[in-house]
Amino acid sequence: MGFIPAVTTCFKKYVTFSGRASRSEYWWFFLFCLLGNLVATVLDVVLFGSVAGSVATTDTSTSASASADSNGLIGTVFGIVIFLPQLAAAWRRMHDSGRSGLFALLPTLMVMAAGAVLIFGLGLAGMFAHGGSMDVLFTRATLLILIPTVVVLIISPLLVLFWLTRPSQPGTNAYGPNPHEVSQ
Repeated sequence: MGFIPAVTTCFKKYVTFSGRASRSEYWWFFLFCLLGNLVATVLDVVLFGSVAGSVATTDTSTSASASADSNGLIGTVFGIVIFLPQLAAAWRRMHDSGRSGLFALLPTLMVMAAGAVLIFGLGLAGMFAHGGSMDVLFTRATLLILIPTVVVLIISPLLVLFWLTRPSQPGTNAYGPNPHEVSQ
């Protein structure tokens, strides 16, 4: 499947979370989303944004900084338009590799779980930090909570990326026929 057919297919299946999506369908649509975001950002800066530059000087050195500010109206609209088709394509892509579509949400679920762990875990560790030897306990408890949480937050998107790159399962699986074996 090429670029235009993939984009067309993903927009035709705007909120279709059943079935399977081939690697080419997903990745061509992903490229479309990246390029669309790039174009939307440029249009936002050209139409709505302003480039602000400032130079700050001190006794010993000169530093310059520039930033582009944008209201992001076009980018926001584009993001809203492609959110559901992108999620549906990732969902179907997970189906194609033999996994539940919920695995596409794994990084988001891990961020929420990590937030809960950090809030409750660090709060619990903070209860023990009331002087003397408890300060050492607080530091160790914080590290015991923080390090695995950061590891999970790093690994979960990489794992989903790995799954999105897996080849199609041959033949029919629980989510439907192989997209390479069915004429679109």
